[in-house]
This record gives sequence, structure tokens and C-alpha cells, in this order.
Amino acid sequence: MPKILWADDEIEHLQSHIIFLEKKGFEITPVSNGEDAVSMIAKNVYDMVFLDEQMPGMDGLATLEKIKNLQPSLPVVMITKSEEESIMEDAIGSKISDYLIKPVNPNQILLTTKRLLERGRLQTQKSAQTYLRQFNEISSRIHPGTHWKEWIEIYKKLTQWQIDLGSGDDGLIQVLDDQVEQANKEFGKFIEQEYHGWVNKDKESGRPNLSPDIIGDYVMPLVQKDENVMFFLIDCMRYDQWLVFEPILSNYFSIDTDFYYSILPTATPYSRNSIFSGLYPLEIEQMYPQLWKMGQDETSLNRHEEELLQKLLNRSKIDINFKYEKILNAHEGRRVADKIQSFAQSKLATFVFNFVDTLVHSRSDSDVIKELAPDVSAFRSITEAWFQHSSLLQMFKGLAEEDVTLVITTDHGSVRSLRDTKVFGDKDTATNLRYKYGRNLKADEANAVFFIDKPENYKLPQGGLINNYMIAKEDYYFVYPTNYHKYQNRYKDTFQHGGASMEEMILPVATLRPK
Repeated sequence: MPKILWADDEIEHLQSHIIFLEKKGFEITPVSNGEDAVSMIAKNVYDMVFLDEQMPGMDGLATLEKIKNLQPSLPVVMITKSEEESIMEDAIGSKISDYLIKPVNPNQILLTTKRLLERGRLQTQKSAQTYLRQFNEISSRIHPGTHWKEWIEIYKKLTQWQIDLGSGDDGLIQVLDDQVEQANKEFGKFIEQEYHGWVNKDKESGRPNLSPDIIGDYVMPLVQKDENVMFFLIDCMRYDQWLVFEPILSNYFSIDTDFYYSILPTATPYSRNSIFSGLYPLEIEQMYPQLWKMGQDETSLNRHEEELLQKLLNRSKIDINFKYEKILNAHEGRRVADKIQSFAQSKLATFVFNFVDTLVHSRSDSDVIKELAPDVSAFRSITEAWFQHSSLLQMFKGLAEEDVTLVITTDHGSVRSLRDTKVFGDKDTATNLRYKYGRNLKADEANAVFFIDKPENYKLPQGGLINNYMIAKEDYYFVYPTNYHKYQNRYKDTFQHGGASMEEMILPVATLRPK
């Protein structure tokens, strides 16, 4: 039974209101002055306070200040006879939850109480009812004939439901998780069927935008219109993470969000190099062999983004000087944020921000972070908390004061990997958990794998030691038979990338203009 404290110097005239609320299931403690209200709050736990603004002795605002000193998060509703703006500003500045103008009727009191005390439960209940009504509609759209545009809409809906349902009813969340799993199962089949055609067709064929199209479609047209453009690539940012960044940024920018599909493998050397070069990995290797050497580690393969972007601009006959910054740690982030206005003077400035990717890998390696973020919802919350205090947000705030256009995207997402499959290959096989390249690769579960036996047909480099690729589908990850249980336990329930899932492939690309 929710407990409410009601402080009013005419409390005896409010008996009918109190009886009305008690019949609705609330426990009311009435007091007639501010001193008693503060004393009761110091000794007892209440869910909410109704506070008269004009009381003799300690008035409502003075009482409010003492209440907030005792319990800063306690909801307080100010009730006043005055409609003076200054009084309302004082009250709101003192963090009241709401205010009502006398005379108040019982239904006003009830509605305010329900809104403040039961909003979360009522919203969750309403969301649950709405999701269950939409469950069949979403499921009916998941089938072998689903178009790539429909897959984007399905993923958007499922992601929004993951956010709306949050950490509510466990049974309902399991239903949603099962639906996401079923969607990813069909999505993996869809990619296996359609991907070869995508990478061998031009955009006029009706294929989706892919990684090589991003600079050409979203950045160059703005540069050619003589706008100053800031291009931000946030490594390993999923769509659900963008959804928690977006409301914060909407305070400063008008935002238009579109979507594209990452190339495969959805891993930094492939997808990010493809974005900056405007080419597929095989084309990079053929055109600029000095910038792509198979067998190098991922960090080595991503040392040439600035050069690849310059070559893309040269091929496009765009003659501008641009700035490029790769931000790998907090110190570098603060350095760039402190001088962000200087970047706004450039026709094009590009930034690669690595924190989200670092957080993904840290969760895999740290039991502490895994405990703080045991599931997708908690991981999303940690990302949001980081963003609110990050140098990246500081950069965006600084650019909101400038005459610039921002394009924000990512190179790939990540998926929570829960199921393992044994993989077999020689000693030169790549070590990645969601994709492998090498010779004569095999996996225990064929359904878990998108197998590519002719890499050149998929615009992938081949090299002397590579004759096939394996891409993990759904939420699988690869484990070698040697020390199988050790690595199975180490990597189960970690966020990984490189594979073919909605979370890794369907990615936001947003255009932002200062308000």
C-alpha cells in the first residue's frame, strides 16, 4: 500500500479527499504544518508528499528544502492558492514533481498520485499489452520472402520493444528474446541467399546501401553543396545504443536517421576500410596492395583509413583538404574536444571514436564489467551512462554552436554470443570468434555458418593461405576442439562481431544539423 504524507494547515477540511484516496488503496498520514512534515519524513518512509505552499510558520518552500535535504528523490507535489509565476519557478527550481492550484478535487489528487507513483507500472503494463498484440504481426513478416527494407523495419521494431519492455516481466522478455532469435535465424538465411547478389550489383539494381556507399551517399553530397561536414564513425555501435544517444543529441540537433547494411565480415578491417575507401576489401587489395596485406592483425589493417579516404576523394575529383582524427582513449578524446571548434572550419573533418568497441572487448575480458552488464539492457545502460559524461558528447555540444552538418554512423554492431560451434582448420586459420578465413575450414553445425568457398565472388581477399571464409550466423561463436571447454566458457555470453546478424549488419547513419 503506497504511503503518502499530506501537509496542509487546513488538513481537517480535506478529510473527504483523504477518505477517497484510502478507499483507492493509499495510506495517508495527515499533518498540519511544515515542522511536523519534516519530523515525520525523518522518522518514516513515504512514497510521496502533498505539500501546501502557504502554511504559517515554516511555509511550503522552506519545508520543501528540508524534505529534499532528507530525501532528495522523494516525489513532492506542491499545492498552492497562488498562480504567481515566481512562486512556481521557485518550486520547480527546488525539484517538485508537480503542482496543483487550489481548490483541488479528489480526482485531481488521484490522477496526480497514479501518474507519479504508478507511471512505470502502467507504462510497462501498456507496453506489454501492445507488444503482445503486435507479436503475430511481427512474426508474420519474418519469412523467406522478406525484403531487405522489411528486415530493417522488423529490426527497428524489435529493438524498440527491447528498450520499451526494459527489464520488466521476465516471461514477456523471454517471449521477445525468442522472437529476436527466430528473426535472426531467418535473417541469416536471407543474407546467405542475397548477399552475393548485393556485392555484385550497383545501387540502381535495388540493393541496399552497403559500407562502400556511405561516404559517397551521405558525406560527399554535403561537401559538394559547400557545407562544412563533420563525419563521426563510432566503432561497434549497435542501433539500440544509437537510440539512447539520439534523445540526448536531439536537444541540440535536428536528426534524420537512415540505415545501411555492413559488408561481411562485420569486423573492423573489412567494414571500416570499406567505408573510408568506398571499395570492397578485394578491390582495396587489388588497387592498393601496399595498404592491404592479409595475415596482419586487425590494428595493422586499420592504419590506412586517412590514406584510403584521400584516394576516394581523388577518384571522386573532390579537391579539398580534410582533417582526420582517431580517438582511442579518454586523453585523446579530451584533446580533440578542447579544440573541436577549429575542426568546424574545415570543409571535411573525420573522426573515428573507439570507445564502444573498447567497452565490448572489456566486457569479454572483465568479470566486473560483465557483472555490471549481465544482459543487453544493462549493457545499453552502461553505454548511455558513458555517453552522457564523454568527450564525444562534449564534441557534439561544441559543434552545435557551429555552422556545420554532422554525419554519424558506425562500421558494424555486435551480438551477444550464447551458442558455440566447433570449428576445424589448420594453424594459419584466423582467430576471430565470429568469422574465420583459411584453408579447408569446417564447422560442427552447418546451420550456424555462412560458408564462402570462393572469396573473390564476394569481393573478399583470398591470398596464398586462404581459400574459404566462414561467417557465424545468429548468436553462434567459433571454438576450436583443442581446449574446447576452456574457450567455450570464456567466450560464452560475450558481445562479438564479424558475423551475420541483424545487430551486426543493420546499422544507423544519421545526419544532424544544429537547431
